[in-house]
Amino acid sequence: MKSYETILYQVEEQVATVTLNRPDVHNAQNDTLRREMYDVFAALSVDDDVKVIVVTGAGERAFSAGADIREFVAPASPTQLRERRKRIEYRAMMDRCAQPIIAAINGFALGGGLELALACDLRIAAENATLGLTEINLAIIPGGGGTQRLPRLIGKGKALEMILTGARIPAAEALRIGLVERVVPAGEALKAATELARTIAEKAPIALRYAKEAVVKGVGMSLEDGLRLEGDLSTLLRTTDDRLEGAKAFLEKRKPRWTGK
Repeated sequence: MKSYETILYQVEEQVATVTLNRPDVHNAQNDTLRREMYDVFAALSVDDDVKVIVVTGAGERAFSAGADIREFVAPASPTQLRERRKRIEYRAMMDRCAQPIIAAINGFALGGGLELALACDLRIAAENATLGLTEINLAIIPGGGGTQRLPRLIGKGKALEMILTGARIPAAEALRIGLVERVVPAGEALKAATELARTIAEKAPIALRYAKEAVVKGVGMSLEDGLRLEGDLSTLLRTTDDRLEGAKAFLEKRKPRWTGK
């Protein structure tokens, strides 16, 4: 992995941590950050040595406060905006990652910051976090997946309420409506996300990838097609060396030694 200007990247115990590193502007996302996020997730999508990914923001004030508003001042044509998004839509690259992705939400997750969290598979928020899709206050709508991912997660009515009002909700409310999976004490979101990531990383890598594929692809299918996908993936897993190793380790009362085969 190369070094980056606006993000930090490290791997430890097969867990990659990607940190938005613009704390002086609440980790606001400019073109450079989006491009670097695209690059890092393009590399992660083909990295078999990384089993789980954690995404967070530098400092305790913000996960990401969204787009860097300073880039909004100069008008741009629809064609220019369309071409820019084609180059730097990093969330589409996140969708290609077979690894589970966990968001550690500290402080503000607003606009594109919440859309980043929504592109993750699991979300852990600090109790002092504030979340919202606030684009309506700038006479725009969420353009990074918010109008599509949020209603699939919390339902159409509650999603519309958040989007149409631009409301900012506290972590406790986000937990209540199913927007986040856990709320932890202030300052402990990254620690909790990393612990969860390491627990997941101990599992067989092929099983992790197929489990994510079954759920993520299955929710967009009919129940019948989803069950067929689950059955196909389950059958494929029964042909792996890791499946045999898991059974042997269980019978021998030892920790399994996964090979990814």
